[in-house]
Amino acid sequence: MNTTAPAVPQGHDEEPHAMSEALMTDPYGGYGRLREQAPVVHGRYLDGTPTWFVTRYEDVRALLLDRRLVNTPASVPGMADEDPRIKMMDMLAIPEELRPYLMGSMLDTDPPEHTRLRRRVLREFTARRVLNLRPQVENFTKRLLDALPEHAEDGVVDLLAHYAYPLSIQVICDLVGVPESERAMWQQWGDDLITMRPERLATSFPAMIEHTHGLIVRRRGDLGDDLLSGLIRGQEDPEARISDEEIVTFVVTLVLAGHETTAHTITNGTAALLAHPDQLAYLRSEPGALSGAVHELMRWCGPVHTSRLRYASEDMEVAGTLIPRGDAVLLCFVSANHDPRRYPDPDRLDLRRQQSGQAESHVGFGHGIHYCLGASLARLEAEVAFGALFERFPGLRLALDPQELERRERLQLPGHWRLSRLPVRL
Repeated sequence: MNTTAPAVPQGHDEEPHAMSEALMTDPYGGYGRLREQAPVVHGRYLDGTPTWFVTRYEDVRALLLDRRLVNTPASVPGMADEDPRIKMMDMLAIPEELRPYLMGSMLDTDPPEHTRLRRRVLREFTARRVLNLRPQVENFTKRLLDALPEHAEDGVVDLLAHYAYPLSIQVICDLVGVPESERAMWQQWGDDLITMRPERLATSFPAMIEHTHGLIVRRRGDLGDDLLSGLIRGQEDPEARISDEEIVTFVVTLVLAGHETTAHTITNGTAALLAHPDQLAYLRSEPGALSGAVHELMRWCGPVHTSRLRYASEDMEVAGTLIPRGDAVLLCFVSANHDPRRYPDPDRLDLRRQQSGQAESHVGFGHGIHYCLGASLARLEAEVAFGALFERFPGLRLALDPQELERRERLQLPGHWRLSRLPVRL
């Protein structure tokens, strides 16, 4: 696939670098080669931080459960050095007073703080609330599909811009309680952050934080049935208090991470199905296979390829390699999900691989205490989006050869696999 990666050194002494061309433009091949080289490989992260890449399924899954691996450098006993995440904040030009909103999310906390925050949020982010969203997801989907022909230029429509993105932002903002008139701003803010545009983040990130604080103030005076209203009501509970700052941090994380990853789950999966007509034919003949198909697509072409950096809270041995206390660790989901030690013929897309109703085996949503909070919502959206799209447009086909589909050209967070656009003919 055509793409342009930033010019970043490979690392020291041929060590892998997370921003190298080999890993950015061909993560399946690049991380796959690391996996076959060794289960643990020393390399460099985005900002040059020395990092241990863990590449194989059994090790990745085990470490996602290992409490010795922490998400916050401050959780490492005796960690006196500067927080390595500060380098990233400097690169992104995030104002110092606003950095806690990025560095203090549930993704960047450890027990007991993580336990407190997740337990409080889970009181509102329930399976019932997600299930009750299905009619709304179906309604959003129908409206977007009705409008698709209007966006065609020379018979070609961009499914990312006119289907996946607007669907995912509408659903997550509807869940949270963001007014419809303000949702386009969130999509732009999310793009600024995930594509790491310092020149735009300098203004867009402060605007996002200020806007969310204002949203809390407005919602406090007019509580509804949305998730944000539930969190505000929960502030009255002395045993599970959550501050305005923590609510803002959660909302920002949920909206940005939720809509970005879900949109690219839909487009990556659609592109894969259109490039594998035998699998698409199977899915059309077996509508009940949708939930299992979503799991296989998450394994085969999920949008998140690596974890955030984690840190060894003590000396620990992984697959025969000593990882010293305080060292950074990167869990490589993409190589784990294509590990032939776990999956027979792993590079083959096979929608029959996992039957509907079976527990997921892939690590596309993570595992353990940091398992993706929005996984059930993402699966619901993907099932509805795929089912409705292929039913509505049975002749849908790619407007380009699959190898010509372009990935995002700008600098972006490593570990994310995102199309620039998905041109199709209806």
